[in-house]
Amino acid sequence: MIYTVTFNPAIDYVVFLDSLKCGEVNRSTRESIFYGGKGINVSVILNTLGLETTALGFVAGFTGKAIEEGIAAQGIHTRFIHLPEGNSRINVKVKHGDETEINGQGPVITKEAVEQLFSILSTLTKKDILVLAGSIPNTLPEDIYEKILAFLQEKGIHIVVDATKDLLLNVLKYHPFLIKPNNHELGEMFGTVCKTDEEIICHARKLQEMGAINVLVSMAGDGAILVTEDGTSLKMGTPDGKVINSVGAGDSMVAGFLAGYLRFGSYEEALRSGTAAGSATAFSEGLASLEMYEKMLKKIN
Repeated sequence: MIYTVTFNPAIDYVVFLDSLKCGEVNRSTRESIFYGGKGINVSVILNTLGLETTALGFVAGFTGKAIEEGIAAQGIHTRFIHLPEGNSRINVKVKHGDETEINGQGPVITKEAVEQLFSILSTLTKKDILVLAGSIPNTLPEDIYEKILAFLQEKGIHIVVDATKDLLLNVLKYHPFLIKPNNHELGEMFGTVCKTDEEIICHARKLQEMGAINVLVSMAGDGAILVTEDGTSLKMGTPDGKVINSVGAGDSMVAGFLAGYLRFGSYEEALRSGTAAGSATAFSEGLASLEMYEKMLKKIN
C-alpha cells in the first residue's frame, strides 16, 4: 500500500475572472472545486494510474467532511483523523492572467491527534510506501517529519519526502528512499543557483552524501534529472504543450515516478512515468487524467 500524509488538507476553490478590480464586486466566469494538499494530490494521481493508495492526515468540520467524502468517492482509501474543533481550510485561487491565491490557516492539530497518526503509522510494514509532502502547519512541531522518519526507521519502509530546505535537509540522516526538490530549492539548500545540468547533478549527489538514496530534481519546462542510488544520472525532457496549471505538477511527478518504479522496477521508466504525469497535470486545468498521462507518456523518449 502507498500511504500519503497531508497535515493540512484543503478545498481549493478556483475562480476564473476576465478582470479583477479591488474594492469592487467582481463576477466570475466559472468556478472549479478540487480537494487539495500535496499528499492528497499524490494519492489522486496514484489512483488515476491504477495504484491502490490510502490518504492520511487531519480533517475538521463540514469542510473536512467534504474533503474526506470527496476523496473516498474517487475510490481512494482514507484514514483521516478528525479534529474536535475548527474547519479544514478553504484555499481561494483567483485566475485572471496571473494567479492570485488566498490560503486558509486550517484547524488546530492537537497532541492527541498526532498520537493517533503515529498509531496508524505503527501498522505500516516494509511492503508499504509512505509519502510525506508539503509544509508543516504552525500547530505542529517543526521537526514532525524527523520524528516520523525516526519512528519508522527500523521498519525498512520506502519513504518519499517532498518538502523545502530545512524540512528536507533535516530528514536526510534517516535515508529517505526518494526526495524531490525542484532546481531552485536545490540551489537554496546550498546557498547558490544551479544553472546547468552539471551543477544540479553535483548538488544532488551532495544530498546523497548527506543520506538521500535517490534524488529527483524537477525543472519545470526543462524536464527532470534523477540521480539514482548507484550514482547514475538520468535526464528526461518534457513534451511540447501549453502550461495551463502549475499546481500539483510536482506532486503528480512523485506519483508517476512511484507508479513507474513499482510496475517496471526501473529508474529510467520511473523517471519517464514521473515526467509524463507532471507534464499531464501542467497541461490540464486540474490534476492529470489517465488519458492525458498516456498521451504524454507516448511523447517522451
